[in-house]
Amino acid sequence: MSSRRTGARTSASSRARAARRCRVSRTEPARPPAERRVTIAEIAAEAGVSEATVSKVLNGRDEVAPATRTRVRELLERRGYRRRGPRRADRRGASGRSRLIDLVISELDSPWSTELLRGTEREARRHGAELVVTVADGGPADGAWLERVAGRGSDGVLLVLSPPPSAAARRLAALGTPFVLVDPVGGFDPAVPTVGATNWAGGLAATEHLIGLGHRRVGIVTGPPELVCGQQRLDGYRAALARAGIAFDPALVRHGDFRPEGGARGAAALLDLAEPPTAVFAGSDLQASGVYAEAHRRGLRLPDELSVVGFDDVALCGWVSPRLTTVRQPLAEMARVAVRTVLAPRGDGPDGTPRIELATSLVVRESTAPPHPPLRGGSMGRDGGGS
Repeated sequence: MSSRRTGARTSASSRARAARRCRVSRTEPARPPAERRVTIAEIAAEAGVSEATVSKVLNGRDEVAPATRTRVRELLERRGYRRRGPRRADRRGASGRSRLIDLVISELDSPWSTELLRGTEREARRHGAELVVTVADGGPADGAWLERVAGRGSDGVLLVLSPPPSAAARRLAALGTPFVLVDPVGGFDPAVPTVGATNWAGGLAATEHLIGLGHRRVGIVTGPPELVCGQQRLDGYRAALARAGIAFDPALVRHGDFRPEGGARGAAALLDLAEPPTAVFAGSDLQASGVYAEAHRRGLRLPDELSVVGFDDVALCGWVSPRLTTVRQPLAEMARVAVRTVLAPRGDGPDGTPRIELATSLVVRESTAPPHPPLRGGSMGRDGGGS
């Protein structure tokens, strides 16, 4: 994962530009029982058909028997089912080109999510598709967004949620709605299509860069152990150590969330060691900003006394001082590939479930340098005390 999934706030202007090009909704609190809307699942159960059949009737699809279509329509009217958005057929109009894509994301207030949104919007516009963004504050367990997506008759859904939404994926598959999981961060069903990045290779490249500069005590602050992306970056780190003949030291590994606070806590624990590292590889750029903060608090000079590498290559890398060396994760391109994947005609893609990994690359800036003599003194800074 990336600098998911919270952290430094994007600028108001960035969010305003995105909002002008797409509709953004947030999941709503549950309605009181008296106001609860009937769901597609309930209509399907009462009609004795699948949810996919109900969805086809709602969206004017032809492949439903006339008697079944009539029965479902009558039931929809009797139960007072209210759709949220125009029918798919109505959206296309005479040109037959207008389509609808849903982006369901857990948050929109980080540089990481801004890059994904920008890439999604540009590719959707290129395909003549309307983009609806739903911020699923409650995570994948919050089913409100799923009912709205089903009711809209989306042509494709991009899921950017943590942990992976297995139940939602099964529901979308039952509805016949194309979907893809973008930047998967945890364990997921092998049948779920995904678009991600080469996390292992990125971890390897970051660590080999530091070793190549002469560092032998390299610490790592990565994501929670249950997140696959963080574990893959850690595995790449360990592979680089093994290739260089450097023994793996568990004391140099710290887990935490991908926020700046997680990076600061991990850096504090590493710098408190009797033999602290001379370099730190952070699992995200936001984590790296936390490492910066902790190093500055202790009065350490970067990169003279501590080298730092991040992961993602979001905009803040060029604004911090020194500018951050990082592993570039092609977030905007991942979003573009995901849009193309869900809009591709059935049968036009490769056989089997799409599992796409885009290449990461190392971007060297000013936050890394050859090591000076190892730091000593645990929590003390270079001058024997904190700043």
